[in-house]
Amino acid sequence: MNSPIATSTIAHDIANAELADAGRKRIEWAERNMPVLAQIRERFEKSQPFTGVRIAACMHVTTETANLMRTLKAGGAEIALCASNPLSTQDDVAAALVHVYGISVFARNAVDRDGYYSHINSALDIEPHQVFDDGCDLVNTLHTTRRELLPTIAGGCEETTTGVIRLNQMAKDGALTFPMIAVNDTDTKHMFDNRYGTGQSTLDAVFRSTNFLLAGRIVVVAGFGYCGKGVAERAKGMGADVIVTEIDPTKALDAMMQGFRVMPMIDAAKVGDVFITVTGNRDVLRDEHFKVMKDGVIMANSGHFDIEIDVAWLEKNAKSKNAKMRHQTDEYVMSDGRRLLLLAEGRLVNLGAAEGHPASVMDMSFSDQALTAEYLVKEAKNLPAGVHDVPTYIDKEVAALKLQSMGGAIDTLTEAQDLYLNSWEHGS
Repeated sequence: MNSPIATSTIAHDIANAELADAGRKRIEWAERNMPVLAQIRERFEKSQPFTGVRIAACMHVTTETANLMRTLKAGGAEIALCASNPLSTQDDVAAALVHVYGISVFARNAVDRDGYYSHINSALDIEPHQVFDDGCDLVNTLHTTRRELLPTIAGGCEETTTGVIRLNQMAKDGALTFPMIAVNDTDTKHMFDNRYGTGQSTLDAVFRSTNFLLAGRIVVVAGFGYCGKGVAERAKGMGADVIVTEIDPTKALDAMMQGFRVMPMIDAAKVGDVFITVTGNRDVLRDEHFKVMKDGVIMANSGHFDIEIDVAWLEKNAKSKNAKMRHQTDEYVMSDGRRLLLLAEGRLVNLGAAEGHPASVMDMSFSDQALTAEYLVKEAKNLPAGVHDVPTYIDKEVAALKLQSMGGAIDTLTEAQDLYLNSWEHGS
């Protein structure tokens, strides 16, 4: 167990220091299910790859993130962490990071927009060499209001689909001034974190908020990327009739061939009982859909930003609002008496109304991040500004370690097989 650290020496802004011990217990609980990251931390403690490196991170302040921060610190990094979503901040975890583990944290649950950006700027005040982002708000702030810090930035990592989309647009416009690694696009991230993690944690949030029975109900999933696949698969597995809405014909066809109904949202809006958006785009549920929805529908967003459901329209046009009818559940009463239920204020529901992905899933994503940060220390100077993939060997190493930790094993190629796969001279 770590001993408490004098807080006067550590810059921070957290809600309640007295929660530190409760946070420590939860961080250690999550660590039990993060064996790959634990192995990396042990190696970092010996090799000290981040000696002299300052890292500013804008991420969900959860038990899993805490173990990533501990791993980076074990490798010698100086860290400042702020929250990428006010509703996902776990105040006990923030307290433990500051008071037990000696890591600067600027995060309070439910902080307002001004407080959110104040925390981002506080994290950037360490003048980082690397940045970890979860949605691109920290990188965006660097390129708009904190440009004086850009010369010191060697590179960084982005964990979300939404953030990678924004970074790619910045790169396309010539605005991105340093290399960013798209950790989101690794196989161990989007195949497992996005699919299995989002699928389970999103439905967990619906259950915690509403105690709703999915079996026999119609669940509408907007978007059939890896996150949408996970949500649709889990809902179907619990007996729901799942409808998928899409703008991509290939993904829509994939959904149909997996047995899901596919239709435009305006048609799905008339029949759905639960609506879950996972697109990364805005106004997926809007006025034309709200007007035809049934009484008592549940709406949740599992995309990164709170723009997929047009909450502003609901606030303006509802006859009345019953805030927090249940845990993270607001009820909007329309002029005709219909009640539309919104979870987590339209923010990322699996973290706003639940605890996010299981630790065993984040073990892979955060191991990717830790090893990519180590890679950047060595190679950032050789990478041009823009968005880059995680080196394949890192992704494969994480997958192999995770497989081993779960008791699995794989074959290896024979010399003849390896020769056959790596030459063109052999015929049929």
